[in-house]
Amino acid sequence: MIGLIPGIIIMFFILNQKGVSCSGYLPNSRVITETLSKEWTYARPVDSVMETHHISKKFLKDTIFSDGGIDFGKSNPQRKPYPIYKLYYPTPDNAQYEVDFEKRKDTAYFYQLKVLKK
Repeated sequence: MIGLIPGIIIMFFILNQKGVSCSGYLPNSRVITETLSKEWTYARPVDSVMETHHISKKFLKDTIFSDGGIDFGKSNPQRKPYPIYKLYYPTPDNAQYEVDFEKRKDTAYFYQLKVLKK
């Protein structure tokens, strides 16, 4: 017991200096990381919304998706054949993006994108 507390403190400082993080183990981070590694395909309505609101595919991937959060209460990760997820991304001007997608084996299929005003 005497060596446990100093050991934990030492490990905390060593791991903290190396930039080790446990956030990759959380469900939200895992879904986002796995989806970012797949090829992305878009339904026509998503392309239309992106064009109407001047949202580039790069912005969707690098900002909305990467910084957004999965709403697991409105998602269905157990759905067969592909799990579906709902992601939200709040904007600084009090709007919010809502993205619905399927996480397929080799691709991520985005079938709905909404821009919600608060």
